[in-house]
Amino acid sequence: MSTAAPRHPAATTARQPPATAPRRRKAGTPRRRRAGRRPQWWRLLLRYLLLLAVLALTIGPFLWQLSTSLKGPGEDIYRYPPSLVPHHATLGNYADVARIIPVWDFALNSLKVALANVLTNCVGAALAGYALARLRFRGRRAALVVFLMAMLVPVESIMIAQFVTMRELQLNNTLVGVVLPGCIGAMNVLLMRNAFSRLPYEVEEAAFVDGANAWQRFVRIALPSVRGTLAVVAIFAFMGAWDDFLWPLIVLSDQSKFTLTIGLNFLHGTFADNQRLVAAGTVIAVLPLLVLFACLQRYFFRGVGEGAVKG
Repeated sequence: MSTAAPRHPAATTARQPPATAPRRRKAGTPRRRRAGRRPQWWRLLLRYLLLLAVLALTIGPFLWQLSTSLKGPGEDIYRYPPSLVPHHATLGNYADVARIIPVWDFALNSLKVALANVLTNCVGAALAGYALARLRFRGRRAALVVFLMAMLVPVESIMIAQFVTMRELQLNNTLVGVVLPGCIGAMNVLLMRNAFSRLPYEVEEAAFVDGANAWQRFVRIALPSVRGTLAVVAIFAFMGAWDDFLWPLIVLSDQSKFTLTIGLNFLHGTFADNQRLVAAGTVIAVLPLLVLFACLQRYFFRGVGEGAVKG
């Protein structure tokens, strides 16, 4: 008998497939655009030009008023091309405004109305928004529809009815009558309602299991999570009350209770030729709004992450 010769160990192992060589890019085929590639120079230039145009439209009028308020009587404010830098800057226009009208008394009245409007809107809108978003009661959807319909009604169409109501309540010619119609805005209620709706239910359910009632859940859990929206409501309420002109003009008749917007109207009527005084009064009226936004801008831009759970 002949015995078969044993095979070599290398012959028994399975052959490995040959390694494929890297494919070469064919000539003439474009390479894929890399992630994070810088935009072309003309697109970048176009973006900056658009930003400068928007900046000129928004900041330009304020810079023009500020420049006009600092110009002396010897400078021509209607020259062409216009000059934003005063040649002889002076603060005399602001002193003349304070001498002609009691501008600081008017500003104090406007500050009282604006702060009261901010307080009532923040408290009332937060309570109403939380009730619409979290509580279950009969008529909740109907109340939401009422707030939505209230936004569609023009303010001028109900101003006469509001004035008659204030007169029947004997609140005309008072600052309370100025504050009362706008103490809670429908837009602010809907903003707070949407902010509370974005909060996760699990956090409040855990507090409910621990024995917290609705008021405790509102104060300790829900309200601290929507501080950004509260800042938005505060800014909108302050701006609306500070810049309001028509309603205080209808309600108020005593000059000692005039707000700043009504008081500055005297500069247009009596001193219509001196636009420097008008510009100085405009800057005085705008400065509190700039200070408020500078203080609350940190919370104003938190709307994207509103309602997130912090670990």
